[in-house]
Amino acid sequence: MRDFHHPGRSAAFAENGMCATSHPIAAQAAVEILKAGGNAVDAAIAGAVLLGLCEPAMTGIGGDCFALIKPAGSEDIIAINGSGRAPAALSAEALREKGHSKMPVFGDPAAVTIPGAIDAFCQLSQDHGKLGLDAVLAPTIRYAEAGVPVAPRAGFDWLHHHDNMNATARRFYLIDDAPPRVGQLFRHPQQAEVLRRVATQGRAGFYEGEVAEDMVASLRALGGVHTLEDFANTRSSYGTPVSGNYKGIELVEHPPNGQGATAILLANILAEFDLPSMEPFGTMRAHIEAEATKLAYDARERFVADMDHMTRLAHMLDPATAKKLAALIDPTRCIDNPRTLSAEAHKETIYITVVDSDRMAVSLIYSVFKDFGSGIASDKFGVLFQNRGAGFTLEAGHPNEAAGGKRPMHTIIPAMLKQNGRVIMPFGVMGGQYQATGHARMLTNMVDYGLGPQEMIDAPRCFSEFGEMKVEKGYSDKVRQELSDLGHAVSTPDVGIGGAQAIRIHHELGTLEGGSDPRKDGIALGY
Repeated sequence: MRDFHHPGRSAAFAENGMCATSHPIAAQAAVEILKAGGNAVDAAIAGAVLLGLCEPAMTGIGGDCFALIKPAGSEDIIAINGSGRAPAALSAEALREKGHSKMPVFGDPAAVTIPGAIDAFCQLSQDHGKLGLDAVLAPTIRYAEAGVPVAPRAGFDWLHHHDNMNATARRFYLIDDAPPRVGQLFRHPQQAEVLRRVATQGRAGFYEGEVAEDMVASLRALGGVHTLEDFANTRSSYGTPVSGNYKGIELVEHPPNGQGATAILLANILAEFDLPSMEPFGTMRAHIEAEATKLAYDARERFVADMDHMTRLAHMLDPATAKKLAALIDPTRCIDNPRTLSAEAHKETIYITVVDSDRMAVSLIYSVFKDFGSGIASDKFGVLFQNRGAGFTLEAGHPNEAAGGKRPMHTIIPAMLKQNGRVIMPFGVMGGQYQATGHARMLTNMVDYGLGPQEMIDAPRCFSEFGEMKVEKGYSDKVRQELSDLGHAVSTPDVGIGGAQAIRIHHELGTLEGGSDPRKDGIALGY
């Protein structure tokens, strides 16, 4: 239970419908769609597209999405993959010949895969929505023309990452060549025009005609190999979720090319340890989670790829694999080289969740990957392109090797929890590489320590990445020292690790309980 002597926020409770996301205006727009007769899919699309305007460093119409949908009247979960593919002419060999040993990240069209989110939104609206694209895109069109006030966390990201953008992108996403100040109105009328075309023409308004021509011409002018055919052929796809059981709670994840299987593997490793006996925000839990993360992420780097090229999914999901990896963890010291040790055993995003009065639930994550994506924008309409191609490897023969028509490995993953066959919580965690660890942390916060949606989100986080253990300020100095003594390279991140949103469905009470991360600008809002 929250201690009301201390600052914080209460969980949001409502009966009829709820949205939890990282910006208040987007949450409000989603709830307004619910009140107007839309369902959770309509509301999620409305809020997500608006977030591309509110938080352009995180997401936008030049990005990708993944979603899990629980239809009304069913407990089955549907997965839709709205991640785009590499242009057909992309060649890892050609990139290696140019001197690349790794995929480019910023300013190079080789990092730009075809944006897949708009097609997925159109498909979801057609198959599962009620109101149609006209209604769900109207809030973003209105705000793109009138302006949206820059919120504090969005302003922080703008200030610290605007140098990732090229000259064209700066023209659309800066004001007088400077990042907008907190509270200043940011407008993007060209994006309003793109969305008007999508509202009237469907996916053709984006993937064909003048908008597609602008995107292709802009990328090719910088040396890209993208074609109009690549855009016209882009299609989202439905799939079957993957899942794992953690002490009676089923963790449901989107299948690869996202890293959902990594979260399941990590949870299975943690299940081999007696977490409830450990202090929830003490040294040993942090250490065990960090070591398990290293091993699970090593498996991710080895195996996760486009489903058409991945052969070790069953191996990652097998509890026996987790048991072998858990046996490699030493409680008294940290792992130096997880790749060598585990050989035999085998950053930027928004998230929105909506539940409606019929208990349709949507868990949707939508991203341009790095801050401001590739940093490249189209010349006429200012579509800011993702850099998801950076998720490929240039290692010859690797299942995730860059190639035309392939989907790269993605960090973004939506999730849901089920208990006794019923969905009890759609949730998601933002934060690039952190997301799989964030899912496991949310799950163990709830199952092992009894925390509710807001409490599990508020709780301090740590994350081992690239040889460094980032430990939030919520941990004590004693814990920091003890982690250092175990061999971890402890540091304090400049900003909180990731972000998260969740909605708990209380079937027995007939109510919804929402939590929203204070590390972001957002809110859980219901009616």
